[in-house]
Amino acid sequence: MNITWFGQSCFQIITAKGKDSSVKIVIDPFQNDIGLNVPKLESDILLFTNKNCDAGKIKTRDYFFIDEPGEYDIKDVFIQGISIEANEKEKGKNEAANIYIIEAEGIRVCHLGSIKEKELKNGQLEKIGNVDILMVPVGEDAQVSAKIVSQIEPRIVIPMFYHIPKLKVKLKKVDDFLKVMGGKSVESQNKLSIKRKDLPKEGREIMILKT
Repeated sequence: MNITWFGQSCFQIITAKGKDSSVKIVIDPFQNDIGLNVPKLESDILLFTNKNCDAGKIKTRDYFFIDEPGEYDIKDVFIQGISIEANEKEKGKNEAANIYIIEAEGIRVCHLGSIKEKELKNGQLEKIGNVDILMVPVGEDAQVSAKIVSQIEPRIVIPMFYHIPKLKVKLKKVDDFLKVMGGKSVESQNKLSIKRKDLPKEGREIMILKT
């Protein structure tokens, strides 16, 4: 499995399907008005956690589109969409609607969208279940992000939704989150290439991806 980050909550996941083929999953391609640019991406499965994404960033035409809660089994990839209920201040503002669980190659990936909750409810945690790789927003309140990580207990954490050069959205740097999580410096990498056997057996790793 290969995971590439393009800023904010936009990722492309490429997972093997048999020996000679793969499935490309794209999550939350964003519009250019935030200062960043998403390249044209190939996708077999396109996921939107919110209504502010841009399907025009997808150069393939024949993709399976998901923007609602539910369970989906597509090309040997199992996807579960879990609803996030907006609070009174967030209703009508196109805030995040879904958390997604993506299961492929024996690896469970959880993408939290732009979740605004201070902590996850028991019902949400039960639906999320065991997580190998967690994509979590960290640019607003590092303490809240760390608490949600501790609730889910993933093996690998990939921060998202934090300040990077050219981004017009006001967010904090990832360093604040790293300090709360233990203060260790983390070397960034272009993408995460991983197989189930490579997952940490103990403890938790934080992976910083370049854009």
